[in-house]
Amino acid sequence: MIEETVPHARGESNRTPAGRTASRTVAVWDLPLRLWHWALAACVLAAWFTPTIYDGLHRIIGYTVLGLVAFRLVWGLWGSRYSRFRMVGVRLRAAPNYLWNLRRGITGRYIGLNPAGTLMLVALLVSLAVSTISGAMSVTVTFFGVWWVEDTHHYSSDAVIVLVVLHVLGVLMMGRLQGENLISAMITGRKRIRHHS
Repeated sequence: MIEETVPHARGESNRTPAGRTASRTVAVWDLPLRLWHWALAACVLAAWFTPTIYDGLHRIIGYTVLGLVAFRLVWGLWGSRYSRFRMVGVRLRAAPNYLWNLRRGITGRYIGLNPAGTLMLVALLVSLAVSTISGAMSVTVTFFGVWWVEDTHHYSSDAVIVLVVLHVLGVLMMGRLQGENLISAMITGRKRIRHHS
C-alpha cells in the first residue's frame, strides 16, 4: 500500500495526547484543478442532454471538453503537487489490489488520488478524448455519416456517462468509509488529515 505523508508545519508537533485524535486540513487540490473539475462536470452533463436537440450548443460543449482534456494533460505535467501525473504509473499498478481490498473496507490513507481514483481519472480522460475527437470528426466533410465514427462517438459518450456515475458512487462510498467529505474537498481544495496517538 502506498501512502503519502503530510508534512507538519514548522514548530507543529505530530504528537497528540493519549486517547485523542487531532485533525487539521492540508491544501490538496489547487484552484485551476478545481475549476477544471467542475467545468468538466457541467459540460459533460450539458452534453448528455443536447445532442440532436441543440446541435450547435452540443458542438460548442464538445470543443470545450476537448480543450479541458488538453488543459488537464498540461496541468498534469506543470500543475501543483497533487495535480501532477508523477504517481500515475505506480497507482495504476496498485489499483487491482486496492480494489480487491475495498471489499473488506480497507481503504488506506491517500492525500491525493488513491489507486481507484487514478484509474478513474485515466479512464475518463481517455473516453472523453475519444468521444470529443470522434464527435469533431463526425461533423467534417470527410467523416460525416461514416458509421464507425458515429458508433465510436456514441459508445464512448455512453462510456463517459457510466464512468461519471461510477465516479460519483465511488466518491460517496470512500467518503463514508473514511469519514470525510470528499465533495467539500474538491470545492475548498483542502482535506482533513487525522493523527491518532
